[in-house]
Amino acid sequence: MIRALRLTMFVATLSSAAPAFATDSALLKDAEVLAAGTGDELIATRRYLHERPELSNRESETGQYLAAKLQALGYQVQTGVARHGVVAVLKGGKPGPVVALRADMDGLPVTEEVALPFASKVKSTYDGKDVGVMHACGHDTHMAMLLSAAAVFAKLQARLPGTVKLIFQPAEEGPPPGEEAGAKLMVQEGVLSTAPVPEVIFGLHVLTEYESGKLAFRAGGLMASSDDLAIIVTGRQTHGAIPWNGVDPIVVSAQIINALQTVVSRQIDITQGAAIVTIGKIDGGVRSNIIPEKVVMKGTLRALNPEARIKLADAVRRTAIKTAEASGATAEVSIGVEHSYPVTYNDPPLTTRMRPTLVRLAGEANIIESTPQTVSEDFSVYQQQIPGLFVFVGVRKPGASKDEYAPNHSPRFKVDEAGLPLGVRTLVGLTLDYMTEKGSRK
Repeated sequence: MIRALRLTMFVATLSSAAPAFATDSALLKDAEVLAAGTGDELIATRRYLHERPELSNRESETGQYLAAKLQALGYQVQTGVARHGVVAVLKGGKPGPVVALRADMDGLPVTEEVALPFASKVKSTYDGKDVGVMHACGHDTHMAMLLSAAAVFAKLQARLPGTVKLIFQPAEEGPPPGEEAGAKLMVQEGVLSTAPVPEVIFGLHVLTEYESGKLAFRAGGLMASSDDLAIIVTGRQTHGAIPWNGVDPIVVSAQIINALQTVVSRQIDITQGAAIVTIGKIDGGVRSNIIPEKVVMKGTLRALNPEARIKLADAVRRTAIKTAEASGATAEVSIGVEHSYPVTYNDPPLTTRMRPTLVRLAGEANIIESTPQTVSEDFSVYQQQIPGLFVFVGVRKPGASKDEYAPNHSPRFKVDEAGLPLGVRTLVGLTLDYMTEKGSRK
């Protein structure tokens, strides 16, 4: 019954929207039918992966599972990329461009609180603490959708006008301290520079902010850059009863925190995109009557404009150092040492070019001009190398309130699985429309 309903919705959408490209319409229609028919396997795969999450840089079993599935479909598979990443290539029967598609693999140190028969019960260790592990950001759905898209491409291989390069990437959430991983390491190991070399990359992310059936995106800055911030304030230790004999780094830290709140409001042109300075951790002192030597503060910097990102870092560094100097203390500022993602920037010409595809797949009424998001994504690293388009896929049950569907990274995060087939169709549609339209120009 569910499958029949999805097929009915798909046919209605296809008939009500004008085709984006006139080339090889038979291939596009056949691909749509195949993508719409992946539902049962898609859901089964998603539930299997959801029940077996692994933390960043620890996705060994996940990688083995993906590799076996892709090899069975006839892909050329490379494993062990950026530790546990998997790259799969399928060369089509016709000449054409190389298109890359990416899905992330890692779970989060979150204990699941959703009552599902396939809920995660996995336990692990993170930062020295015993934690639960959960796909609380939807990476299980991303892998499942890309695997279903891979199955569609495999069935159409002889008619495929180009090559698909599938990137299953570990550690999107960031590697453990002292380790490298994620998109940055994938790029360093040649995923975009080793033959076959892709000329564009597409990716997607599920969000409960949008209802199932909706696609959201925007040209330009979609998601913020993210840089970790560490400030070490050094004063001079003394007795709490005689503060004039020392330099109080706690008071200086408070002054720095207050001063940092003016960086965005007075030093960044916010008409060019939002920026954020957040201090999330302060550590200093051991006793109530001792003024300590040092205070360590940690936080995050976010910006939606690449130029603003540079100005923000410079302003934060200057403000912290000069504020400390004014009180006789020193401030050591580190930015982007452990965690640094660029702005997720949808290439404007590519976004304009592919918009008709997204309209064809979802219908004009279901296309949303996304507001910029201040969370971050290391898909941005690929977009710094080649043009890329990143799309949000709605997974909140239509009519349900946002309170019923917790946001990503919550232990109560859940998805409406009825929204996932559109993600498969999106990956397939973007790839084939790009290939066929590119081929028609030659």
